Amino acid sequence: MSSLRLNALEITNYKNVSNASYTFDAPIHCFVGNNGKGKTNTLDAIYHLAMGRSYFSAVNAHTIQHQADFMRIEGHFERNDQMERIECQLKRDATKVFIRNGKKYKKLSEHIGLLPTVMISPSDVDLINEGSQTRRGFIDRLIGQADKTYLHQLIQYQKILQQRNALLKQMGRYGQGANETLEIYNEQLVFLGSPIHKTRVEYLSTFEPLFKKRYAAISGVEENVSVSYQSQLLEEDFDKLLENAATQDRMAQFSTVGIHKDDLMFQIDGYPIKKFGSQGQRKSLLIALKLAQFDMLKQITTVTPLLLLDDIFDKLDEERVSKIISLVHESSFGQLFITDTHPERTEAVIKKTEQAFQLHHL
Repeated sequence: MSSLRLNALEITNYKNVSNASYTFDAPIHCFVGNNGKGKTNTLDAIYHLAMGRSYFSAVNAHTIQHQADFMRIEGHFERNDQMERIECQLKRDATKVFIRNGKKYKKLSEHIGLLPTVMISPSDVDLINEGSQTRRGFIDRLIGQADKTYLHQLIQYQKILQQRNALLKQMGRYGQGANETLEIYNEQLVFLGSPIHKTRVEYLSTFEPLFKKRYAAISGVEENVSVSYQSQLLEEDFDKLLENAATQDRMAQFSTVGIHKDDLMFQIDGYPIKKFGSQGQRKSLLIALKLAQFDMLKQITTVTPLLLLDDIFDKLDEERVSKIISLVHESSFGQLFITDTHPERTEAVIKKTEQAFQLHHL
């Protein structure tokens, strides 16, 4: 099993972090301080370097500190005993630049998967409460870090989908036929979407047992918990779906069927957790999802991912935090980064892992 470590981090004008510099010499690192000091944004900067995007901000410009013209993050990582210097630069009204060992990436997708990383955050509740797009994002980040072919197919699919939707809108607005062009887009969607669907089925069939195991360990109770993959392609071939939806697509002026409609269903004892799950069950489910993501990335990439835990001490009850920390005590985990508002509480809990740790006061 290969190791992944972050040895040093520099941040300039990233959200509310003006300037910060860290060196990391221990397995566990805790950013502690009052609210508003930049703990979460420091964790997000690490995630950004690993994944090419912020965990919390969909718009690149929102990662630049107010009244600043640019932001910059640099991390020195060690992967398989090889040093990786990763730098992210962004100026207002400019394209984001990612640099690896002094060389700019031509495509940001080339970077995804180099530094496998998992974040656990209070905002993960969106996986339960929000729409299907949020859950598809979870699937895509899981598979995209482990499978370059999948990531490439997904990027191409999104481009074709946007073009097809633009054509449908044009046809609806101006009454233009363009049936031949629409047929070309259909063929491309099928060519890209069918293998994406197949890959999702394969990965999620492996993912669910890992998820169930983690849920049982965290919740401490016997419950029949499940994650099921919802897709129109499970019922019918993609080309047939598009053919049957032709009239509906023209009326709606967008693509109503396809893998971009896929979803995940979370259930406990056969009931949707969104409607019937208790607060404790929801918390256990979300943590289990993320730890199963960690397990699967480690299994497929043979690299132990970085694990980022944001504000879990304030948002989870003491029993669940203790169980998470006991899991971290296992040798299966690598480098861990935590944020908390109470240094004494953090130190007391982390000491139970019997591993070396550092407190970084903000």
